[in-house]
Amino acid sequence: MNLIKTGIKGLDNILKGGLQPNRSYLVRGGPGSGKTTLGLQFLASGENENNLFISLGESVDKIKLDAEKRNFNTRKINFLELTPSSDYFRNDEEYNIFSSQEVEKSPLIKKIVAEIDSLKPDRIFLDSVTYLSYLNDDKFQFRKEMLSLIKFAAEEKATFLIASESTIDNPDYDVQFVVDGVLNLSRENDERYFNISKLRGSSYLSGKHSLKLKDDGIHIYPNMIPCAEKKDVKNKKLVSGVPSLDKLLNGGIEKGTITIISGPTGVGKTTLGVQYMKEAAGRGEKSVIYTFEESPDTIIKRCEGINIPITDMIENSFLEIEAINPLKYSPAEFLNKVKRQVEERKIDVVLIDSLSGYKMAFPENSSDNEKIRQLHILNKYLSKIGVTVIIVNEVTNIIGDFKATGFGISYLADNIIILNYYEYCSQLKKTIGVLKKRLSNFERYLREFKIGKYGIEVGDPLTELQGMLTGNIVNIDNVK
Repeated sequence: MNLIKTGIKGLDNILKGGLQPNRSYLVRGGPGSGKTTLGLQFLASGENENNLFISLGESVDKIKLDAEKRNFNTRKINFLELTPSSDYFRNDEEYNIFSSQEVEKSPLIKKIVAEIDSLKPDRIFLDSVTYLSYLNDDKFQFRKEMLSLIKFAAEEKATFLIASESTIDNPDYDVQFVVDGVLNLSRENDERYFNISKLRGSSYLSGKHSLKLKDDGIHIYPNMIPCAEKKDVKNKKLVSGVPSLDKLLNGGIEKGTITIISGPTGVGKTTLGVQYMKEAAGRGEKSVIYTFEESPDTIIKRCEGINIPITDMIENSFLEIEAINPLKYSPAEFLNKVKRQVEERKIDVVLIDSLSGYKMAFPENSSDNEKIRQLHILNKYLSKIGVTVIIVNEVTNIIGDFKATGFGISYLADNIIILNYYEYCSQLKKTIGVLKKRLSNFERYLREFKIGKYGIEVGDPLTELQGMLTGNIVNIDNVK
């Protein structure tokens, strides 16, 4: 069966291809949730089809103006306006003998049926069924009428979207029972969401998905992403090009794994991550850095100063650096952005700089749990398709009690590399060590870590010192 593309970015992924043709779907949501925009976008995407917009609420002129602002193509959309005219107020049209339901309902239904029968539309959007429900106090009769209208649209080979403004006083349960699918739009703390509560005859991505209403229409960002084609990275390693560092990690980082580089400010976390990207570029592999804190220029200048040819890597399309503007994205939107770029550009290594920047970049109404959940989904997806992920994490303690991440995601990492400072003979020095490595053994010693004009240097194991993680350093040789 050929599914109907909705034209709404992200929605067809959630629907696993689109809507089933000749079926009915209820679009539910409160004022300002985007129901009319969704309906317009759905109709406008059927460019080679004959489509019908039935308005019971807004004037057609206003609807067309909104469509024009979003650059929706309305040439193939027929509009049937059934809103009350100004004569209703001017003439004070009251019904003293018959109720308004009896007087208004029948002509409305007849006009809708006649328009569908005449146009034979491929897609129909009714905005909204709530008005029709007000015209019928008999719930059984209303459900029977809606079922009859839905069957009629299906017989005419139309895919039918029905908007609903459900309230506590006027719920739309009767319509939910008779349609084939229920699409829900909601708002929470100025954030918009989308979810599906019913979809007959097909599977879909469940859960609550982030939604944004942009200049070009609705964008939905799935909270789960289907796995793309997996790269063959089994038993392959990403090396740093620094022999003593690779020895520390038993030959390097396994490809397709997630590595957290953790340490205090200024210790060299980002530089170490870029070192791996330098070696990847030498093998023709592509990398991307998503920086939430530093500017790309700062990263470039620092790397060029220590013999990492980052400008050449960028010019030869082996590396991209993208600054993520604070508050521009939701966590789910960032997830889908990375997914799209990784797949389109065939990226091998992704560096996220940093966890604290990631946490601060999104709106305050995005909870920490939601941010962590989306980061978990993103990293697991990248790992499944063979992309190596490096995450920079800043800890607050320079010396003293050491925390691996301070963000509650150490469980996510396959590898944790720790960088830290220590004071020795009144000098501030740096160490590097491995705290965790899932897929192979690793060296348990801490080594001295330096960044000089010729790049990264990793010294011999500091076997003579102990207590460096706590700040209470003891020279074993002196004790002896």
